[in-house]
Amino acid sequence: MVDGIRGSGDVAVVTGGGRGIGRGIAERLVARGYAVVVTDLDAEAARRTAAEVGAVAGLGHDVRDEAAHAEVAAAAREHGRLVAWFNNAGVGDDGRLADLTSASVRRLVEANLLGTVWGTRAALAAFGPDGGDVVNTASLSGLGPVPGLSMYAATKAAVVSLTTSVHAETPRSVRVHALCPDGVDTAMVEAMDPHGMAKELNHSGGRLLTVDEVAEAAVAMLGSRRVVRSLPGWRGGLVRGTSLAPGVAMLGLPLFRWLGRRTQRRLVRTSVRPGA
Repeated sequence: MVDGIRGSGDVAVVTGGGRGIGRGIAERLVARGYAVVVTDLDAEAARRTAAEVGAVAGLGHDVRDEAAHAEVAAAAREHGRLVAWFNNAGVGDDGRLADLTSASVRRLVEANLLGTVWGTRAALAAFGPDGGDVVNTASLSGLGPVPGLSMYAATKAAVVSLTTSVHAETPRSVRVHALCPDGVDTAMVEAMDPHGMAKELNHSGGRLLTVDEVAEAAVAMLGSRRVVRSLPGWRGGLVRGTSLAPGVAMLGLPLFRWLGRRTQRRLVRTSVRPGA
């Protein structure tokens, strides 16, 4: 192991790897010598990404399907010893709970929570005697109240809880981690309602995280004993604090929404600046 990371022929699975954070994770794992299996609901995106980053396979994969995870694990083990599994796939439907469709609620629960459950179970069953790492892409929203993302936040809070409990259940050779990033500059955030609370709060930290920052942090968790990490750390502390007294904390909601709108306006001005 080098810097706590195996590599050199060991196998890693990255779900939701066709673009964004998942693609960034796959690129870094390949650079560290892993044989990487990229999966995505969009099978063509998975195959294209695998070819472009040098992964050994790109597979179509609906994380809502429990049996599909065992099939991915079996395919991964054909390339060597499976030692890392990134449950990165997820959806980000935003909106107040009262306004979400029933289909959106089910999609959030099945993709974000059950997809992580099935992936974690498949990884634990497929790891060999030397164990391995499961890294779950959670969210800062899973650490405290985030109006406008209530259902999404609920699924990510469940992912954090699942991670800490399963980590405690497994032998020391198996490590389970949750990465909780703030808003990230991805298609998921871009697709949010531009006038909704979720979009405003995602921008309230001053800037969105880059895919590279989040992917680097996710890969850095391999081999470590750190179970939950928020990114950036100061925002994690702030959000955790709001969960202790959500009624009081929400008195500051207008300020955070204003900060988010200000950041969005600045980004718009920058994007239309001549020569930018």
